[in-house]
Amino acid sequence: MSDNRKGPLAGLTVIEMAGLGPVPLAGLMLAEMGATVLRIERKDAKRDFLNVPPQYDLDRHGRQILKLDLKRAAGQALLLQMMRHADVLMEGFRPGVMERLGAGPDMALGDNPGLIYARMTGFGQDGPLADRAGHDLTYLAYSGVLSMIGRKDQRPVPPLNLVGDYGGGTMFLIAGILAALLERSQSGKGQVVDAAMTDGASMLAAPFFGFMATGFWRPERGTNLLDGGAPFYDTYETADGQCMAVACLEPQFFAEFARLLPLNDAMTAAQYDQRCWPEMRTVIAQSFKSQDRAFWVERFEGSDACVAPVLTPGEAARHPHNRARRAHVENEEFLRPAPAPRFSRTPAETAPHVNTALSLSEFGISEEEQRRLAAEGIIGEGEASTH
Repeated sequence: MSDNRKGPLAGLTVIEMAGLGPVPLAGLMLAEMGATVLRIERKDAKRDFLNVPPQYDLDRHGRQILKLDLKRAAGQALLLQMMRHADVLMEGFRPGVMERLGAGPDMALGDNPGLIYARMTGFGQDGPLADRAGHDLTYLAYSGVLSMIGRKDQRPVPPLNLVGDYGGGTMFLIAGILAALLERSQSGKGQVVDAAMTDGASMLAAPFFGFMATGFWRPERGTNLLDGGAPFYDTYETADGQCMAVACLEPQFFAEFARLLPLNDAMTAAQYDQRCWPEMRTVIAQSFKSQDRAFWVERFEGSDACVAPVLTPGEAARHPHNRARRAHVENEEFLRPAPAPRFSRTPAETAPHVNTALSLSEFGISEEEQRRLAAEGIIGEGEASTH
């Protein structure tokens, strides 16, 4: 199967223990980069509370799906056997769950010293909160990042689950896996990657810790340069109820913005004078509210004023730039982002919406053994992700 894959990770074998959030997105990205990803789901597991129809469920696309009875010793033994032939194992359970299945890192690395054992949790493998339940917003709250997101004198705003789950989770999990694989190419040894969403979200905010240390950034949200405090880095409503995003931070870009809006010379010269920001915000808001979005799009077209329409996902897919970049993929089911990033020689490929036919040969399981295990009820092939 891997011989047919052309991405930069072709030939890499990955076991993904089924779950929600960061690990499935990592599985999708690795699969689209060419890795062979086997997603293991509990044989008795019910659909998750989101209940996404299979044809839209990107948490499962592009993988082989194996339903495994992990309550039986034979199922646990099979998992360990497959891990002996894998390059990477990804799991997102609470600390201790994999150990109770007899497939913890000590056992796995003892059998397969080159295995990259990647663990994804909210709080990490140790510490007072390690066993606590949580979600993206929980981890953002503990990281300190959530306190920085929102309007002045208002509650913090949940930034979808992009910052904790996918930014602090998926991206750091993948970075850890790829770094460990690179190190393995030199040492021949695998290792455990302990990725925690709280840690990752904190690291995303690393520059702001530096800003706070210098006094450049104040702890009060909505009062700073990048959190909506500055009138030239914010969104504004237009006459037709749509919005425009203004992000002209540097003086040369602000000058272009001021010329086209327009703002008077005195206000243009006072860009960084916070005493002028309330009046400046009022003038900008009134200007944008006087015309519809299409007017402002045309007004700022081709300029370096750093002004953009706030597009819906559907509008973004139809935008000429995104169309030119083929930034979205549309099949008979739905529209979704195209794989990213781009590779010049070994392009990533969109994961098929129908799951790859199950074949465990790359994980050391013969066809005969697979049939026997299926007959005994140890394994079952996951249903295809389509009707």
